[in-house]
This record gives sequence, structure tokens and C-alpha cells, in this order.
Amino acid sequence: MVTFVNGNGLRTGYVIKLKGDLYRVMAAEHRTPGKGRAFMQAKLRNLKDGTQTEIKFRSDESVERAEMEQVDMEYLYEDPSGYCFMNCETYEQVFLDEKIIGDGKKFMLPNTRLIVEFCDGAAVGVTFPEMVELKVTDTEPGLKGATASGSGKPATLETGLVVTVPQFIKIGEMVRVSTTSGEYLERVKS
Repeated sequence: MVTFVNGNGLRTGYVIKLKGDLYRVMAAEHRTPGKGRAFMQAKLRNLKDGTQTEIKFRSDESVERAEMEQVDMEYLYEDPSGYCFMNCETYEQVFLDEKIIGDGKKFMLPNTRLIVEFCDGAAVGVTFPEMVELKVTDTEPGLKGATASGSGKPATLETGLVVTVPQFIKIGEMVRVSTTSGEYLERVKS
């Protein structure tokens, strides 16, 4: 079944079909100029090649929304074929290209569960959990007398991600990191 939304109905995160290609709506802003009709200004990213574009949609214009199948999958490993994921229900394995995963690879460890989005049988995107727990593999010793609310220091996590953490964080500790902002949230209590 084909679903259409009008120009004003576009929302961030939607995947739409436009001129035969799939695009993810990265941002959508309703604008009302002083003269003329209102429109929706949308920033789109092509899911095939990653290019971004901005398009204006009239409020009475119909846009085809792609039907997405969301599958619970587990990340297993990376090799020259790509990133291997296993379907948690069927145990079927698929390899995804780095373009589909994007910057999210810095949050993935083996056995991480996430949602992979498929459209017409092809993987088009990955949805990560809100936060992940990662181990600190390298950081400088804390400054003497530094308070928790004071300055931070850089810490390298087990995936290679570098975040700013409070002075009291030591090598070997687990920390929670936001997958949307990539920032330190809190220390994980053991």
C-alpha cells in the first residue's frame, strides 16, 4: 500500500520517495513568507549516495512516504565485506555498508542490539538506542583539587570515540554516552 503525505505533513525522520530515489528528511521547517503561499522547507539526504539537498514542498503537494520495515538486529563483527548483523528472530545474517551505518559505528560493539530499517528488501538505515555504555581505554589522571563541576578532560572509549569526561573518571571505568549528541552522560555504577 502506498502512503502519501501532503507537503505540510513532512516530519524529521520520514523516508520519502522522490524521482525514484529514497530520501530521509533530516529537517523540516514550515515557512510563511510575507507574500505568497506557505511552504515546507525540507533538508533531505539521499539514502543511496548520501548527498544532501533542500527542497520546498507546497502544502497541497503530495509526497510518497516509503514503507519501512524495522527489524531487531544484533551487530556481530566487521570484516572486509562490511558490518555483519544478525536478525534476532530468524538468525539470518546481512552485511551492511559503512554508508548505511554512518557515524553510528563509534557506538557499536559486538552484541549491540539495534533496529535496522529496510525498504523494498534493502537496508536503508540504522536506529541506535538512546545511550550506550562504553569502557574508558585511555585518559589522563585527574587534576588534584578539581571538582566534579569543573573542567573536563578527553577520554578515549573502547570504540575509538573521544568524549569529554569529568576529572574523576579513570581508565577501565564504564560511562554512558548519548548516541544523538555523542556526549558523556554519566559514570556507570558497578
